[in-house]
Amino acid sequence: MTVLEWIVAALLVGGGFFSLIAALGVVRMQDVYIRMHASTKAGTLGVGMIAGAVALLTSGESVAKEIVIILFLLFTAPIGAHVIARAAFQSRVPLWGEKPEDINRDNFKCENGQD
Repeated sequence: MTVLEWIVAALLVGGGFFSLIAALGVVRMQDVYIRMHASTKAGTLGVGMIAGAVALLTSGESVAKEIVIILFLLFTAPIGAHVIARAAFQSRVPLWGEKPEDINRDNFKCENGQD
C-alpha cells in the first residue's frame, strides 16, 4: 500500500468511527439538546473525513464536489443545530434532570418581547 492509500484508509476508519459515535449519541443521550450536540459535532466530522478520503482518491470534478460537500456541512450543521435548539427551547422541551420551571426563560427574551 502506498502512503496515500494509508491516509485514505485512516480517514475512512476515522470517519466511520465518528459517524458511529454520532449514531450512538442520538440513540443513547437523554434529551434533545445533548442528542443534537452529539449528532452535529461527530456527524459533521465523520462525513467530512469520509468526503476528504474520497477527494484524495479521485481527481478532477469529483474533488471539487467533495470540497463543496465538506464546506456545505461545515456551514449548515451549526445553523441547523441552532435552529433545532431554539425550536426545542421555545416549545419548552425539558432539559434532562431539570424541571421546566427551573429555567428562567425571561432571560432569553428579545428586546421587542418576542421569543
